[in-house]
Amino acid sequence: MSQISLTAQMLTAGVLAERLGGSLRGCPPERVLVEVKPLDEAGQSAVSFLANAKYHDKALQSGAGLILCDAKAELGDRPQLVMENPYWGFAQAIGWLHPEPVPQWSDTLIHPSAQIGEGCRIAPNVSIGAGTVIGKGTVLHPGVTIGEHCEIGEGCELFSGVALYRRTRLGKGVRIHANAVLGSDGYGYVLVKGRHEKVPQVGWVEVEDDVEIGAATTIDRGVLGPTRVGAGTKIDNLCQIAHNVQIGRHCLIVSQTGISGSTGVGDYVTLAGKVGVVGHIHIGSRSVVGGNSVVAKDVPEGSFITGFPARPHRQWMESQAALNRLPALMKRLGKRE
Repeated sequence: MSQISLTAQMLTAGVLAERLGGSLRGCPPERVLVEVKPLDEAGQSAVSFLANAKYHDKALQSGAGLILCDAKAELGDRPQLVMENPYWGFAQAIGWLHPEPVPQWSDTLIHPSAQIGEGCRIAPNVSIGAGTVIGKGTVLHPGVTIGEHCEIGEGCELFSGVALYRRTRLGKGVRIHANAVLGSDGYGYVLVKGRHEKVPQVGWVEVEDDVEIGAATTIDRGVLGPTRVGAGTKIDNLCQIAHNVQIGRHCLIVSQTGISGSTGVGDYVTLAGKVGVVGHIHIGSRSVVGGNSVVAKDVPEGSFITGFPARPHRQWMESQAALNRLPALMKRLGKRE
């Protein structure tokens, strides 16, 4: 898949400091900034931020041209914009440096600039946005909505009511069942003066070859970069994949599972029904998470975990067995007393 670039504007560090009401440290006010990036991806022309002490070492090693932080950050000679709420500054910087394009519509359901491969079958009431490219032999069922600048590979099939937001990308042979939504905004807000302000979500969704996605499943776009689903992965109905989640190859994700933002899932992982996964952790390859479990921390490769919070399966079974014996034990203790 080719790289997607976000539409970028340009600001100097001095202008950004003025808009955000912060003060510059170790950064010339004339420095030109053109994009917002995570700490570990940022270069000299990028803005990044530090709002969680957990990522302090990443900030010290970051090549960012400007790091938004608070007065307690202690980042030495790193170029900083010190402000009261760096996460809110980050959200505003995204909006200024990566504004979303104005939607382009035409009088027809299929925009004239869309490219449709030979052998495609397109049902009535399918909408295709400007600049979208659809590969050969793809089938679009009634009521499918495809946004602007999407890329759909050869031999895909999208069933009724599927919605792809702008810049969504599908590999070859992808099947998406009815009413699934790919590319909607991630759930990102920052509390500012008693109000929940929206963090712009300007990334996209990438789905690799031979993935199947169940009915009414939702996959959110990334904040900046992609939310990604690896080749051969099969996602059941009614699942929720949050922004910037990275799912590996040939995983099985069963119904009503929810994966929180920025979590990584290795290859050949199985998440059984109603599994919940917290954000910013990693589940190692070839691991299995049992049904109704809640994963709250990193999982080593090849693990079999269950429970709430999830732990090695044998340990969970032993704790459950002990819990089941507790009523009888309490009765015996009561008689002794």
